Amino acid sequence: MAAKKKAAKTKAKAKKKAVAKKSVAKKPVAPKKAAVSRKAVSKKKAPVKKKTAASKPAAKKTPTAKQTHRAAARGSSAASPAATGPVSAIEPYVAEKGEEYMNDEQVAHFRNILLAWKRDLMEEVDRTVHHMQDEAANFPDPNDRATQESEFSMELRARDRERKLIKKIDEALMNLDNEEYGYCEACGVEIGIRRLEARPTATLCIDCKTLDEIREKQMG
Repeated sequence: MAAKKKAAKTKAKAKKKAVAKKSVAKKPVAPKKAAVSRKAVSKKKAPVKKKTAASKPAAKKTPTAKQTHRAAARGSSAASPAATGPVSAIEPYVAEKGEEYMNDEQVAHFRNILLAWKRDLMEEVDRTVHHMQDEAANFPDPNDRATQESEFSMELRARDRERKLIKKIDEALMNLDNEEYGYCEACGVEIGIRRLEARPTATLCIDCKTLDEIREKQMG
């Protein structure tokens, strides 16, 4: 009987060891999970790009009549120099290549500018005189009288400057008649058409005028 019990115990121990070995062999399941996760990752589809409709070329707009007129005006203004002188009604002179300086056409052009400028200044002087005659009144309030006097004094100073300009214009017209207009009084160089159009009473070229201004600043 004792021998049978021992044999049964040894068999039970052997079974336990076999079961333990089987359980140990079954435990490493983690690699399978990792493999499954890799498969799942590989099975994930890449994001599908949405097809965008090809942008259609914008239809060309046909220019309207106003736009074409403006374009033509810009082209003509770019071709001819801009008027910068005191008389905007007279267009700038367009000199031809190799044209003689102060020929008959240029003399007539600057004569028209000087006469038109003188006429405008004289009209301004007449308007100021009539305005002062019409607006002159003996205000009882001293503040109103002071305001009117300050306005009149400002207008008189402006008209005084214009009278001096008229005198210079007359001198320029005399130089035109004597064929001395357009030449620098200091060095005798041509003053230039563009400078004369900007300042028709100029008597110095740009270099001599600059030196003259520097001397005045130093003396002042």
